[in-house]
Amino acid sequence: MSVRTEDRDGVLVITINRPQARNAVNAEVAQGIAAAVRRLDSEGSLAVGVLTGAGGNFSAGMDLKAFLAGESPSVPGNGFGGLTEATVRKPLVAAVDGWALGGGFELALSCDLIVAAEDARFGLPEVSRGLVAGAGGVIRLPQRLPHHLAMELLLTGDPLPAGRAAEFGLVNRIVPSGQSTVDAAIELAQRVRRNAPLALAAVKQIVRASQGVDDATAFTAQRELTASLASSEDVREGARAFAEKRTPVWKGR
Repeated sequence: MSVRTEDRDGVLVITINRPQARNAVNAEVAQGIAAAVRRLDSEGSLAVGVLTGAGGNFSAGMDLKAFLAGESPSVPGNGFGGLTEATVRKPLVAAVDGWALGGGFELALSCDLIVAAEDARFGLPEVSRGLVAGAGGVIRLPQRLPHHLAMELLLTGDPLPAGRAAEFGLVNRIVPSGQSTVDAAIELAQRVRRNAPLALAAVKQIVRASQGVDDATAFTAQRELTASLASSEDVREGARAFAEKRTPVWKGR
């Protein structure tokens, strides 16, 4: 199975399982990731997803051999790897070991949070192959890094060490060598999971709706997206739990 899933106490761990190919993305991987994020969004017991790779690497990107054989590494509506153009309602954390190259880096950029091993490397080498990082790299990287650093990576194809990525806020947590990035990602995911699921989904929607628009448009979108949130059971539960000095019990409605 090229993509494994495991429910870790409400956190769905999604593992690209092609270590012999450095977890390169072929059609089976793309379909597997797409199915996993559909499961994440559809099952009420799941709150957060963690995307990782088996065998010491996150992903080397597109499987060129599979591509030349006629396989598509994309899923209609979801984009490359079944993820880069998908609208995933629940939060996603990337747990990155080793290399996240090309489409692998773009998969990580599609996640909301990134946890990386201290020796992890990120890179978009597409220009060295006559291509561009068209699965979100050219679009998202300049939004996440200072302009000139993003352009250096895009124009040279040189890799970015995890430590430097963390300095610029691209990585949320650095995990020391020998420790599990998945465990650290699950710990962060569980911190996110304490919060109200409708509110988490609303945050993601508002962030998406406000990108590239003026403040007035962004506030209009926010009002529309939060109108139903204000009357939800979870909002009342949050207020009661605060007043009663207890942990909220979220219902997602």
